[in-house]
Amino acid sequence: MSTDGSRLGIMGGTFDPIHLGHLIVASELRASLNLDRILLIPNARSPLKNVSAISSTNDRLSMLHLAVSGIDWLEVSTAEIDRGGVSYTVETLALLAAHNPLSTLVFLMGADSLYDLPRWRRPNEILALAEIGVASRPGIGFDIAGIIAALPAAAGRVTTISTPSIEISATDIRHRVRAGRPITFQVPAEVERYILTNRLYFD
Repeated sequence: MSTDGSRLGIMGGTFDPIHLGHLIVASELRASLNLDRILLIPNARSPLKNVSAISSTNDRLSMLHLAVSGIDWLEVSTAEIDRGGVSYTVETLALLAAHNPLSTLVFLMGADSLYDLPRWRRPNEILALAEIGVASRPGIGFDIAGIIAALPAAAGRVTTISTPSIEISATDIRHRVRAGRPITFQVPAEVERYILTNRLYFD
């Protein structure tokens, strides 16, 4: 891993499947936050959402690798999958900080996740380990003052970025596949071929 003092973005999620919405938001945040690289980190299991991955770990990783192929600033990290169990952000950031001691970590999230941050495991430590870059979401405003009131350590550590409204979701993609509807232009072409060839989400 890099120890060159770069700004390293961290984007986690289930990525089941990764889609163009993820990639567009990553690109917008990279430009706005002056990030050198972004790590896409598929989780093993989310601690807050009652959601489990539908496809296998190998399938999710294969789709991620296909999606980032040829994009030199995007990388896939297996940090949370390798650790197993519930994927706590604070543990992931501590690991990445240890491996990138000269880099500035920037944890990337949506506005909806920002409001949950005070309930995350050791949120003060998260804010000490990383800056927070927040992508706007349609219909969700930013109440930074309220977040800081609940979590004073967030003062000066959170940057909000307006990103394009993208009506693409992994849930909808899975439903479309199951219904026999097209997903062309919603996922990278290589990911679409992988889904159809391996008959993911058909059942």
